[in-house]
Amino acid sequence: MSPAPQGPSRRLLLAGALAAVSAAVTGCSSDDASSASGGSKRLRIGYFAFPSGDLLMKNRRLLEKALPDYTITWVKFDSGAAVNQAFIGKSLDIAALGSSPFARGVSGSSPTPYKVAWILDVAGENEALLARKSTGITDVAGLKGKKIATPFASTSHYSLLAALDAAGLAPSDVDLIDLQPQPILAAWQRGDIDAAYVWLPTLDELRKTGTQLTSSKKIGAAGKPTLDLSVVSDDLIARDAKAIAVWRKAEAEALRLIKSDPDGAVKSIAAELNISTKDAKAQLSQGVFLTPEQVVSADWLGTDDSPGKLLTYVTDTGKFLADQKQIDVAPSAGAVRKAFYLEGLTDAVK
Repeated sequence: MSPAPQGPSRRLLLAGALAAVSAAVTGCSSDDASSASGGSKRLRIGYFAFPSGDLLMKNRRLLEKALPDYTITWVKFDSGAAVNQAFIGKSLDIAALGSSPFARGVSGSSPTPYKVAWILDVAGENEALLARKSTGITDVAGLKGKKIATPFASTSHYSLLAALDAAGLAPSDVDLIDLQPQPILAAWQRGDIDAAYVWLPTLDELRKTGTQLTSSKKIGAAGKPTLDLSVVSDDLIARDAKAIAVWRKAEAEALRLIKSDPDGAVKSIAAELNISTKDAKAQLSQGVFLTPEQVVSADWLGTDDSPGKLLTYVTDTGKFLADQKQIDVAPSAGAVRKAFYLEGLTDAVK
């Protein structure tokens, strides 16, 4: 396994994601593709096998019940780079997306045609950096010269770069390897890598034989938070804003259920991930889930008229990625603001 080159361009990242996207959307027929621009009552939703309101909404069929006349297709993805490519190919209407790949998506002269419309969660202990115990590494500085795997263009990739920077290491001081979660686990078990930054559920498997060096919760507390967002396509905004309003209400209901019915939420997550309720409860407890009222507050996404602190978080993420040579030019605050869809946002919590 050879190390991935440092500082991949956005074009290379998107090209690398193409195969994954093609596989993910194979279930969509040519009729599906044409419906994206034809205004048919159809929603194609990208999600991750990761504890969130999305999995609860999918399991409880909240959106299907709220939109009985719509054909709703759920498409599973493994990385934010693949989600970005799918939106460029107009293969998705709504999707989960980390704040780092979102910052990448809105950079450059041809930004990805989507806008952020909701917040799923704030990264906590559900994303972390671990070293294999057999390496004897106990801190981030000890990773110098070591092989570290992470999914490139992901929130974990961003947090890894932030962790290295805080420890006085440049990306060139380590061997960064671009791997998706399942291949990370396989490489870890073979001893091909020394460390990895990844999310649940793969993270819990690594913890069995690894030493945790830091987490996204700690990195966020130090000033570089990452979030799991929900984005909607520009096409959907133009043709069916009412469907977005209904979807937001379903997302808000899912967040409320996580707080008001934790046992029921655990059962839904366990069913979607095909794991025990014990494991689902442990995984769910590691994320930071906002209330719908917090989502639409000035501290996070904002209100109909004014974006919240998420605007600053994403702008700062873009600047950091540019400094780290991960993107060519950081998106301006104005460019990021254009990628916020806030119309009707407060209606979701009524």
